[in-house]
Amino acid sequence: MKKIYFFALIAALAGCSKALEEQPRGLVVGSEGLSSQAGLEAALTGAYGSLLVPWESGFTTVSQIAMSMGADDLTTHPGSNKEEFREFDRFNVSSLNSRMTPIWRGCYKVIQSTNNIINNYGSVKDGTEATVRAIVGEAYFLRALSYYWLTRYWGAVPLVLSEKFTSDQLSMQKSQPADIYKQIEADLLKAEEWVPNAKRDPGRPNKGSVKALLADVYLTEAGWPLKDQSKYALAAAKAKEVIDGKAAYGFDLYQAGFLKIFAGGTVEDVFTLFTRGQWSTYNSFYGLSTMPEDEGGWSDFFPELNFFNNFPAGSRKDATFSTSFVVNNVTIPWQNVTTKHPYYKKFTIQSGKKDTYMSNNPVVMIRYAHVLLIYAEAQARSAAAPSPEAYAAVNAVRQRAGLGNLAGGLGSAAFADAVVQERAWEFAGEWSRWFDLVRLEQVEAANASKDPGDLVPGPITKAKYWLPIPGADAQMNPNL
Repeated sequence: MKKIYFFALIAALAGCSKALEEQPRGLVVGSEGLSSQAGLEAALTGAYGSLLVPWESGFTTVSQIAMSMGADDLTTHPGSNKEEFREFDRFNVSSLNSRMTPIWRGCYKVIQSTNNIINNYGSVKDGTEATVRAIVGEAYFLRALSYYWLTRYWGAVPLVLSEKFTSDQLSMQKSQPADIYKQIEADLLKAEEWVPNAKRDPGRPNKGSVKALLADVYLTEAGWPLKDQSKYALAAAKAKEVIDGKAAYGFDLYQAGFLKIFAGGTVEDVFTLFTRGQWSTYNSFYGLSTMPEDEGGWSDFFPELNFFNNFPAGSRKDATFSTSFVVNNVTIPWQNVTTKHPYYKKFTIQSGKKDTYMSNNPVVMIRYAHVLLIYAEAQARSAAAPSPEAYAAVNAVRQRAGLGNLAGGLGSAAFADAVVQERAWEFAGEWSRWFDLVRLEQVEAANASKDPGDLVPGPITKAKYWLPIPGADAQMNPNL
C-alpha cells in the first residue's frame, strides 16, 4: 500500500498519525484500495469523516464561528480565556491562532481523500456504473466545498490535485482565487452531472445540493475579490433550477418551528453534516459553547448588541436568541449576566440538557432559505428590476419569520440591499454574514459603529479580509 498522505500541509500528518494507526476503519487508503466499489465507498467515508472530528478537523467545532467574528452578528467574551476568539473580532489574527486549524486541516484532508477517488475510480472492477458515478460525483462536490471554504477565508491557497505526496509539495506556490474558483466550478459541474436527484444518505448531497452550492459560488464570484458581475445571472439561474425542482430534490422551507431546523432532518436541509452519535464525531459548538458562564457555559460566542437590538421583532427573533437564563433556580435577563449580552438559542441543545459538553446535533451547511435568498439577490442584481419571482422568494422567508412582505416597486439596488439584510437576520450566527460582508466590501462599514458594550476592532484593510496561513504550514513551506 502506498504511503497515506493527508495534505494538511504535512503538519497534519504528525498530528493524525496516532489516530491513523489506532482507527484505520473508514479512513482513506492508497490507490491500490480503490479497485472495488467498496473501496471507493470507504474512501468517501473517510472524506466525510475529515469534516467531523471535534477540536481536530472540520466543522463540528466552534472554528468557523470564531473565524467569522469580523462580521457584526458575532462577538465573544471581553476577557476570560477567549483571546484567540478576540483576535478575529479585532482583526489582528496571529498565524499561530489554533482556531483556524480545524478548517484548514479538515479541508485539506478532504481534498487528499477526494483526489484519491477522482484520480483512481477508473480502476474499479465491480459495482454498477450509476453507483460509482454517484460516489465520484460526491467526491467532486466535497473537493469543491473544501476549496470554497479555503479560498474564502485565506484567499490564495495551494491548489493540490494529486493524492500522492511528492517533495515538490514542500515548496509549492499558492494559487490565486481566480484559479481556485475555476477548479471549484469545474468540480461542481462534474458533480452536477453525476450526483443523483435523491440523496444516498441524509448527510450526502443530491443534485439539488450541488446546484445550490454552485449558485452560492457564482454569487460570491460576482463580488470581491473577483468582481465578475456576469456571475449574478448564473447564480440566479442555478438557484432557480433548485427552486423549480424542489419537489424532486425534497427541499422546502420548514414551517413547523424555526428551532427544529437546527436539529437537522427537515426538508430545509440542502446539505447537512450529521454527526454519528459517537464521541469522535460529536458536535462541540452546541451546548456549553453558546451558554453564559452564569449558567456554567463557556461564553465562546454571542451576538453583537446593535445586531440584536436592530433585529426585527417576531417569532424568528424569539427562536434565534436566548434572552433570559436560569441561575440557582432564579431567572435573570441577559442584561444581568456577566457579559451583558443575549446568546444564540438556535445553537443550544433542542432536546435534553442544555449544558452538554458535546452533542450529536448536525451542522446545517446549506438550507433551502439560502437558495431562495441567493435567487432573490442575484436576480435583482442581474436585471433592470426585481422580478415577481424574486419578491416571492424573499417574502417566503419573511413570512415564515412572522414579518410582512417587502414593499413593492423597489429598484434593483434597494431590493438587493434588502435581501442582504434579510440574509443577516435569517442566518444570524451561521457564519454567512461574514462572507456577505466580504464579497460586498462592507466589512469596514459593518464595524464602524459599535455599541460600547462590544469589542472595538483595530484598523481594517482589504488585507485583513483574509487570514494568515497557519504558522506550522507556513514554516514548513516558505512559499506559503
